[in-house]
Amino acid sequence: MVPSQLIRRKRDGETLDPAALAELLRAFDEGGVADYQMAAFLMAVHFRGLEATELRVLVETILDSGGRVRFDGGPHVDKHSTGGVGDTVSLVLAPLVASLGVPVPMMSGRGLGHSGGTVDKLESIPGMRLDLSLAEFRDQVDELGLALISQTPEIAPLDGKLYALRDVTATVESVPLIAASIMSKKVAEGIDGLVLDVKAGNGAFLPEEDRALELARTMIGVGEAQGLRVVALLTAMDRPLGRAVGNALEVVEAVETLQGGGPADLREVTLALAAEMLVLGGAASDLASARATAAAALDSGQGLELFRRVVEVQGGDPRALDEPSRLPSAPVRRMAVAERSGRVTAFETRAIGEAAVALGAGRAALGAEIDPRVGLIMQVGPGDVVDEGDPLAEVHAADEAAAEQAARSLVSAVTVGDDEPGFRPLISHRI
Repeated sequence: MVPSQLIRRKRDGETLDPAALAELLRAFDEGGVADYQMAAFLMAVHFRGLEATELRVLVETILDSGGRVRFDGGPHVDKHSTGGVGDTVSLVLAPLVASLGVPVPMMSGRGLGHSGGTVDKLESIPGMRLDLSLAEFRDQVDELGLALISQTPEIAPLDGKLYALRDVTATVESVPLIAASIMSKKVAEGIDGLVLDVKAGNGAFLPEEDRALELARTMIGVGEAQGLRVVALLTAMDRPLGRAVGNALEVVEAVETLQGGGPADLREVTLALAAEMLVLGGAASDLASARATAAAALDSGQGLELFRRVVEVQGGDPRALDEPSRLPSAPVRRMAVAERSGRVTAFETRAIGEAAVALGAGRAALGAEIDPRVGLIMQVGPGDVVDEGDPLAEVHAADEAAAEQAARSLVSAVTVGDDEPGFRPLISHRI
């Protein structure tokens, strides 16, 4: 195997021999292929894609680079979102579904670019530990039906190395590379079913509907090839989902939703995903009854009870879920206000996420520290009518200068005008 030959073949659109591709990937994992060579290969894949046989080899080689979890008992089901702004769903969905008898082994990631990460959100709870070993992960799921952890080095270490290169070589948006990265880790979790929340719109990594659908179908195909039952919903990310954008702020919003309140759009997406998970997990026979069961559980607060228990077992302070003052809080608050009267006709959702990153809620550079206190709370939604001077978003910042900059960015990111709004349906496709 000569790396440059495989790079050239893929660059020219050829289908690679499965054994040669696997050898290339294993050699990179073991240090026998240089970063610059693998970066060139990833760029070739970005432009040329992967055939089904090549994608299968990539997924299986990533899987073989680490361990796999094995669970006993009935179906275990997880959820994955392709990332967006706000999108507090996992913090609500996982305890809700697990409280209804479907075990949820949820392995999540950190924030990426303008998109927040479930691990960062959970780590804003004082003491919360996400770095469980696979043995601890398995034992907690067996005992409580739910564990919330970060990716462990024991799972798919090759993916971590490939992703580090993708992140710095503009190859993140490749459909087959996204699909292989996500699905290899989900298969390694030991789950039996997976529900995908695939985002489309200007705040998504793949904004175009056709590419989002392509990603959904590709991930479903990868799952089926590995014996995993997968359902995908295409959901809107042409506006933030929910109102809170930022780590501790989103924990507060998740608790409100688990108490039966919270933003209507966050509740709607959560219930749609919960219904799919309950059917895959065998706890309901159809989506209508599953949704009704999930809605009743959300209103009763039983998911919040389990969330408290998981936080406590994983070292966090469960009192922070009932007393927001125990969560990190920003010292400066500033309101971004409308500069004219009219209707909210559009959001530049990526810019809203980037404003939160600039405040410190995300990482401007790899390895940067997160400030769990900061972020923003949207005060308007699609189609809302506002007068000049009305609040558009409340900024939570570490200092006055950061607050002022974020407020200016948010005013620019919310379009107030006289046109009819043209927002995507909240849930547009089921695949």
